[in-house]
Amino acid sequence: MELSEHIKTANVEDVTLIRPFHPSLKGTLCVTSHHLLFSDRKEDGSRQLLVLLRNIDAIEKRALGSSGTVTIKCKDLLVLQLEIPGMEECLNIASSIETLSSLESVTEMYPFFYRPSHLSLKGPWGLSSADQYYKETERLWDRWRISNANSDYSVCPSYPRAVIVPREVDDDMLVRSARFRHGGRFPVLSYCHHRNQMVIMRSSQPLTGANRKRCKEDELLLQAVIDSSELGYIMDLRSAQQAQQARMTGGGFESKSCYNHWKRLHRLHERGKVLQESLIKLVEACADSSHSVDRWLSKLENSKWLSHVHIALSTAGLIAECVERDGHSVLVHGSEGTDSTLLVTSLAQLILDPASRTVYGFLCLLEREWIQAGHPFQQRCAHSAHSHTRLKHECPSFLLLLDCVWQIWRQFPLALEFSEALLLRLTREVYASDYGTFLCNSEQERCALGVKENTYCFFQSLLKPEIEEKYLNPLYEHTDLAIWPSVHPQSLQLWTGLFLRWTEYSQNMEEARDEIWNIKKEHRERIGPDQNNHTNSIHCETFTPFENLMDELTIL
Repeated sequence: MELSEHIKTANVEDVTLIRPFHPSLKGTLCVTSHHLLFSDRKEDGSRQLLVLLRNIDAIEKRALGSSGTVTIKCKDLLVLQLEIPGMEECLNIASSIETLSSLESVTEMYPFFYRPSHLSLKGPWGLSSADQYYKETERLWDRWRISNANSDYSVCPSYPRAVIVPREVDDDMLVRSARFRHGGRFPVLSYCHHRNQMVIMRSSQPLTGANRKRCKEDELLLQAVIDSSELGYIMDLRSAQQAQQARMTGGGFESKSCYNHWKRLHRLHERGKVLQESLIKLVEACADSSHSVDRWLSKLENSKWLSHVHIALSTAGLIAECVERDGHSVLVHGSEGTDSTLLVTSLAQLILDPASRTVYGFLCLLEREWIQAGHPFQQRCAHSAHSHTRLKHECPSFLLLLDCVWQIWRQFPLALEFSEALLLRLTREVYASDYGTFLCNSEQERCALGVKENTYCFFQSLLKPEIEEKYLNPLYEHTDLAIWPSVHPQSLQLWTGLFLRWTEYSQNMEEARDEIWNIKKEHRERIGPDQNNHTNSIHCETFTPFENLMDELTIL
């Protein structure tokens, strides 16, 4: 069935558009296979609004006499209202939008049709890979190697073809370890610290089950990560009770007797439906027009969103502390290892690694730890906060990551090369994009559907000089130091640029950011490039010591 066949009414005249920060407009509404286009009545036919249908999360219809109103709630939290003359036309428009905004076939989505003149489908797709990271990280060469055991995705469907593993462990051992881990996600390297060569690894839970099964190859794999005299930490992102309960359904945890050089820590991270409902409650609170401060604060607290931000940052800080200050390697996993695991390993790297705080390094980090590592974007980002459909696999894990990065950016305004604008752009792209970067649930799916051959890479498009400049932080100063964000409740704030973006407050903040950027550019031009090399002392003074969280943890 052609996409155009879903369009019951393609054009409607005399439609009134109501949207934030603009006066109402009357003009022509046009529905295409992938966009909703509104044009006003000016003689030049200037376009006023173009909405990617994939960005629409929910629509609401209401009759107004012989006409109707369609309220469109977008995944980027924008709310639009269309007053359409003629009830039949209104219902047809609504039906067309509902169908075309919820296409499930990846190859029918807009990235497969997007053909900008300034980009080419030829050449490499993406910025980074396990092979490239290994080649660029000389400290890995003695004890680690690249494994292609998963070259046909048969060992682990959600892993990329190549992964970095201990040199002592052969591919047969990896295969056996994969059989012992949920979804085949055996322990692989995530990050090697440049100061002491301690590492962060990630995996899924072991399948010990009620019978306390063992896997000698899995035990040897972890033992190969550390010397016999060293101690490693396993950060289990479930409570001790949840980990025990998982054994009843075939899952489990690493027992102390089998992994005797590893100490297990538990840190509960909510995910799935709990996290999705938290986002929904937060968006509802931010849309509350009662103007009652007490009511708004109560709703904000009840959403528990900032609690999720707190636990993510505190866990990432603890992992970074184990690596940087205590000199221990860490293995991170929850149940599946595709959500909270990626969240905390990414944040820990941002804390520890200065390269991850540049625009290029941050995009490479997202590509390695989320795109290639098998975060199921297609499932998790099918809906945002407005959808009326029953929750299935939706979970805003990636959105939570960006919020945590924003908290770090706000606390350390000089430490990150990119600005809030990049984070806001990513929040839009992950739910609805012209590019293929966030399509599918794994690298295997992207290969099977020809994503890399038929769509453009969003990260590559951002690095074009004329585009990248829009996302640079004008206050950035490089530092090799780790940055330790404060997780005190008073240190964490609502991300107003995202959750209040369609309010007057957000507009004023955007104007202020533009003014700061202009002042910085004028300053650079005035003093010249040679005088722009500052020391890191100002950074050192702004760093907040990270609270020692060891006492809060259950250590088994």
